[in-house]
Amino acid sequence: MKTLVVLLLLLNGSQQALAVVVEVNKEERSVLLPCQYSGIIPVDPKVMWTRNDLDPKTVHLQQEGGDDLRGQNQRYSNRTSLRPDALDSGDFSLTLRKPQLTDSGSYTCSIRPTREELRLGDIQLQVKDQQVEVKVEEGSDSVILPCQIKPDLPEDIRVEWTRSEPEPMMVHGYTNKGDQLDTQDGLYRDRTKVNEDLLRTGDLSLTLRLPTERDTGGYICTIHRDKDILRQKVLLQVKEPFPSWAIALLVLLVLLVVSGGLLFHFWQYFMSGYKVEVESGVESVQLPCKTIVHLPKGTKVEWKDRDSRKVHVYQSSSDQPEEQHDFYRGRTKMERNLLKPGDLSLTLKHPTDTHTYTCTTYNKRGDILMEKQVQLTVRVPQVEVEDGVESVQLPFTTTLHLPQDAKVECVDDYIYNRKVHMYQSGSDQLEEQHQVYRHRTKMNEDLLKTGDLSLTLRLPTDTDNKTYTCTVYSREGNILLRKQVKLRVRDCQVEVEEGAESVQLPFRTTGNLPGDAEVEWKNSDHKKVHVYQSGSDQPEEQHQDYRDRTKMNEDLLKAGDLSLTLRLPTERDSGTYWCRVMRRNIWTRGKTVQLKVKGRAQVQDQTGIIRNRSSSIDPTPLMADQSV
Repeated sequence: MKTLVVLLLLLNGSQQALAVVVEVNKEERSVLLPCQYSGIIPVDPKVMWTRNDLDPKTVHLQQEGGDDLRGQNQRYSNRTSLRPDALDSGDFSLTLRKPQLTDSGSYTCSIRPTREELRLGDIQLQVKDQQVEVKVEEGSDSVILPCQIKPDLPEDIRVEWTRSEPEPMMVHGYTNKGDQLDTQDGLYRDRTKVNEDLLRTGDLSLTLRLPTERDTGGYICTIHRDKDILRQKVLLQVKEPFPSWAIALLVLLVLLVVSGGLLFHFWQYFMSGYKVEVESGVESVQLPCKTIVHLPKGTKVEWKDRDSRKVHVYQSSSDQPEEQHDFYRGRTKMERNLLKPGDLSLTLKHPTDTHTYTCTTYNKRGDILMEKQVQLTVRVPQVEVEDGVESVQLPFTTTLHLPQDAKVECVDDYIYNRKVHMYQSGSDQLEEQHQVYRHRTKMNEDLLKTGDLSLTLRLPTDTDNKTYTCTVYSREGNILLRKQVKLRVRDCQVEVEEGAESVQLPFRTTGNLPGDAEVEWKNSDHKKVHVYQSGSDQPEEQHQDYRDRTKMNEDLLKAGDLSLTLRLPTERDSGTYWCRVMRRNIWTRGKTVQLKVKGRAQVQDQTGIIRNRSSSIDPTPLMADQSV
């Protein structure tokens, strides 16, 4: 029986052990390394995140009793966390706070049932320095210090260009009323300019006239947008003009090495790998593969992705679609006369995934004649919203003429690609919609005619942080258009001072939830904070630390307000709380709340006695029959 369980784990896990590339700027507050598991949770499970190039290699470990960080590498101390319900939901994603450049590397997510270790996936994390370097020669008319942000900015935005070295100074200020130069440093008087219509374009770049060596240094573009403060750093280096004697020497050197340089460039073009970047939603992309060698008759050309799936096979002067993986069926094309010296490039329709593709040629005996790699990056736009918003729109527009009998289908990137929304035959078709999204999605009317296929998602929470893919199919099932968008809902954070009478952990979702739904609040130690089931609270399942201290609203399933009131919070209550809604053992809703209870301030009265400052509290605890 044990062997069967391990086999099932391997079968389920093998589908998810796909390498993923995650990029983040080091200025970000945190980054999520995804890891999902849909197999059978074994007895006494351990979820492990490791990095094999470190010693010790453990980044994070969680088991039934909670986190076990005794063997954790100290560089990750107090910076990692998993969802409190990870072993229940199968979401083993790792949150890494305050990413640093040294965090870049390959991370492995795995689960250990007994003695066997099941590898679920590899994550390649790249932490980037957001600083931009700009170089210009002294004597130039001007130089542009770049600063870009999403277009269509609010009118109350404030932009400040400052310089921190050799001393703090104001370079340029701007509000919706125009330039604000009252506090501008005299060094930059009449030398700076920002673009017109920057609120619409999002181009906040600064033009600096007549740059000199004194202008060399670090500049900071600060954007005050609502409550957000965004910063971008630009390092400007103003160099002296290149001496004429050095130019003459350089020309001589170029003449001496030009032949070698051409050969090197030739080798780079034909023999090295390629990098291709496209925006999500493009109709097709070309993966280049070029050769100067005349390939013999009978040569086989094979394209594979990083998971060794066959993307395209060409042999015996024709394509071999029967060898192609289903995922790429009908989406690839190669030019004819491939065996002549020249182009073995592959055209891939509707790219959605960042992948490394390999182009390999074989002779009749199966020997490799040539092998080249193409790193394809599909840039997916991100929509970011605050927790608690009423709805968020995932944009998807096109200028293509779409047939009125087309089908629009949106899915998420969770296990098995759950259906988020489907539109066909002039109306929504939600019979197959996953219950996580029930009563929460909406698309525009007459969308095929207008080309606005945007999806509106109501009451989003952090559990909706996923990549959503919307695809338009023809009546015959052919893909006409495909686009992705990534959603990020910021963490819900609640702060309260110790001594407050109560604090509310908010969670609002759609109403009219099924009467047999179960609502459960847990903390980061997997302690049950509150359980609601079969129409009433279940205090016998509640951990004693929260006994008589919690309360939920009446008729909560009908109203959709699953907020939790916690009485008399103390510093010990600080941490992560997670609410999940289950129906027939299927997860339907969820939300995470970060609670911080600050210690009470101490004040000294006129007699010199130090007292705690706190609000007046009714010490009478909630009675059992008062809880909902």
